[in-house]
Amino acid sequence: MKTVLLLVVAALVSVVVPSTWAQKYPTKPIRLLTPFAPGGGTDILSRLLGPQLTEKFGQPIVVDNRPGGGGTFGAAIAVRADPDGYTLITVSGSYGANPALHNLPYDSVTDIQPIILIGTTPLVVTLHPSVPIKSIKELIASMKASPGKYNFGSAGMGGLGHLAGELFKLETKVQFTHVPYKGSGPVMTALLSGEVHSSFSSLVPSIPHVQAGRLRAIGVTTPQRSRALPDVPSIGETVPGYDVTHWYGIWGPKGIPRDIVMRWNTEVARVLRTEEMTKWLVKEGLERAGGPPEEFLERIRNDVAKWKRVVKEANIPKAS
Repeated sequence: MKTVLLLVVAALVSVVVPSTWAQKYPTKPIRLLTPFAPGGGTDILSRLLGPQLTEKFGQPIVVDNRPGGGGTFGAAIAVRADPDGYTLITVSGSYGANPALHNLPYDSVTDIQPIILIGTTPLVVTLHPSVPIKSIKELIASMKASPGKYNFGSAGMGGLGHLAGELFKLETKVQFTHVPYKGSGPVMTALLSGEVHSSFSSLVPSIPHVQAGRLRAIGVTTPQRSRALPDVPSIGETVPGYDVTHWYGIWGPKGIPRDIVMRWNTEVARVLRTEEMTKWLVKEGLERAGGPPEEFLERIRNDVAKWKRVVKEANIPKAS
């Protein structure tokens, strides 16, 4: 009888202690990693969320930049952290492509605890004005009539812009030459000068040039049109099923108590609904996401599978 009582007490402690601990959370500063250098999307977003989350949690949210390896270095740090809710990471859509491009020391799906999908945004297909093409349909027809005539620039091998172009080639059976640059700035300069014909680029650097007539936008990569460019069709309107969605989200190491996960999910969702964040999201062409952690995990799982297929079929080599 005594043994049975001890087992019951132990079971109750195992249930009550984590819950009590979670209710006291946080008792010290929280580190929010960003796996890229300052000034990028994940860094800007983390620093916008930080002050408002600091107010909600009553402890500082410290943004910690850990760039390198296309975001894999910072992710590795987050995976190895204690699952106590004091180390989380903000990642972008490139996280879903990394397993296809790198030999990782962790599993991008099973070794993490998703927290929340923050927002989604398309890439936009832009052309230099000298290219006499006005739509995705015309682009496909011209590329099929003259295989290899056109090229497209990207911010680097294996980046989302590069993979978006490779997926477009696979799904439309066209051929064009990929020209990688070292970052979004250089590829935008090359596109504006006419050094390359086209690019699959993020909305933020592209929109001002589209509005000024320096570039022509002919398609966005998400299934739906973007509120930032409502007159530009989605590629999916011409190529059914085509979808490249850039996103931002927060996750932590596997094993974080559910109470802490859901508190973070709730608080981030509240911040995303504030007037300040709503204005910023609209300005940047980001659609607010939110939703439960499982929804974010499904997004990651689908992206990992898709980019592994694209990398394999396009014969893109893994990084050494």
